[in-house]
Formats: sequence, C-alpha cells, structure tokens
Amino acid sequence: MPSLRATAVLLLCILMLTGCASLSPGYEKPQVNITSFAVSPDSVGHVPRFNIGLQVINPNRTALSLKGMSYSLEVEGNRVLSGAKGDLPTVPPYGMADFTIEASTDLFGSVRLLGDLFSRQRDSFGFTFKARLDVGGVWPFVNVEESGQFTLPSGR
Repeated sequence: MPSLRATAVLLLCILMLTGCASLSPGYEKPQVNITSFAVSPDSVGHVPRFNIGLQVINPNRTALSLKGMSYSLEVEGNRVLSGAKGDLPTVPPYGMADFTIEASTDLFGSVRLLGDLFSRQRDSFGFTFKARLDVGGVWPFVNVEESGQFTLPSGR
C-alpha cells in the first residue's frame, strides 16, 4: 500500500500539470502573411538577397513579444531562400505588426529547382513558407507554415 507521502506528491504533480495546461486556454497560433517580395539593394556579388515584407497577426488577448524568428521558402520541395532575424516588434493583443526580413538564396536548393524546371515543363508551382517564431514564455516557439501555388505568366 503506497504511503501517504507518495500519494500527496503524486497529487501535487497532477495539479501542477493541469495548472500549466490551463494557463492559456483557447490560445491560437499567430498568422504570418507575406506582404512584399523584392531583391535587396544590399545584395553582394552574384548572390542575390531578398527583402520579404511580413505581417504577423496576433489573434490572442495577450501581446506577442517576438524575440526572433527563422524562416525558409521552398518551391516544389526545394529550399530556395532562408534566413533568421532577431529583435522583432511586439504584436499587440488582437493586433498586427509589419516588418521586413532578409533572406539569402540556397545554392543547392536553387540548382535542384532549376533542374526540375528544365526537366518538366509546367506553368504552376507549389511553395511553402515556414517560420519559427520565438515568443519566449510558456510557448518558446510557434511554428507557422503557409502553402500555396503560383502560376507563371504565359509566354515565358
């Protein structure tokens, strides 16, 4: 028969775990929208860099204090851009924040994508934007993934 002390410790652990789980009931993931995409004037040599405008929407009642983020853009499963940025703005409760990040090209992913483009003729391509937001606190990271298709203009 278990001792009274062991039972009390077990009950205390269960209470602590259920308390942590209820700290933010109804928490929703932030949404990340790409608002602009342009070649950076700071590109060095033959390695282009891109400025990507982002908008982070916070659907929660508490502010989202962004410590930093890492991100990547894949086209047809090939990573073509990636980067990281710290010192991001705080997103107010039920609000949004706009900022610009810089991404570098991934040489091997870009070469694989070009090989795929030359081997199969098509006008539509799938992309995936992945971001990992460091928000500190109870949830140190929030992973966001947006996928879609884009079509090349005819007559390429």
